[in-house]
Amino acid sequence: MRIALGLSYDGSSFCGWQSQPSACGVQDILEFAIAKIAKQPVRVHAAGRTDTGVHAIGQVVHFDTHSMRPITAWIRGVNAYLPISVRVEWAQKVDDDFHARFSAYERSYQYLLYNAPVSPALMATKAGWFHLPLNGEAMSEAASYLIGEHDFSGFRASECQAKTATRTMTRADVKMAGKYFIFEFVANAFLQHQVRNMIGALVYIGKGAFPPVYMKELLLKRDRNLSPPTFSPNGLYLTGVKYDDKWCLPNSKSDAQSINVLI
Repeated sequence: MRIALGLSYDGSSFCGWQSQPSACGVQDILEFAIAKIAKQPVRVHAAGRTDTGVHAIGQVVHFDTHSMRPITAWIRGVNAYLPISVRVEWAQKVDDDFHARFSAYERSYQYLLYNAPVSPALMATKAGWFHLPLNGEAMSEAASYLIGEHDFSGFRASECQAKTATRTMTRADVKMAGKYFIFEFVANAFLQHQVRNMIGALVYIGKGAFPPVYMKELLLKRDRNLSPPTFSPNGLYLTGVKYDDKWCLPNSKSDAQSINVLI
């Protein structure tokens, strides 16, 4: 039997999604909790492997089990064994050919950036921070160059193991909300560190170091060494994963959740 779960988590205290020998990954904590309810070891597969410090309000995972439990057990029961910073929000039985990663056709990420001279104490691990004034219009224009199918080699981590750097971006928006900027990216898939590297470039453009067309140049040059530094993971959120309606998952027909509620 295959079960899909919808997750949210605060990534501040974890070394990312993926299981580690030190058991510091969100995957480690979740597998431990599910095993308590299933009474057997389980292996969990996620739609996206978030990095150290990255949060999620729309992660989707699946696991296989022979244990028959009411669907509520995979929510309330599992949550009882999870730290309060990780929550199962929904659970659903799915066909055996469903895969949290490979069945997904779209992922959504948002980045929350606090733009003020002094960093935000209460949002220290929930938002990125930049001290100099940023030009929202320039960043928005620069982000528009990201839309479409591109080779994003200039924005991938050196250790990224993806077979190809080609991705299709359908949304790249920059919005201002008080002292915050909210960046939203929607694509079929993302490379390791891609969003944080794009944020780094946008911030350089926003502070006036480069014109908006600099983003297009980085795409065409496809050289990570020419791009600005990777930005902090603190403000990055996996906000949604979309699947075909045939899977009848709770989030299949809804838009990605928004981090607006945080501010």
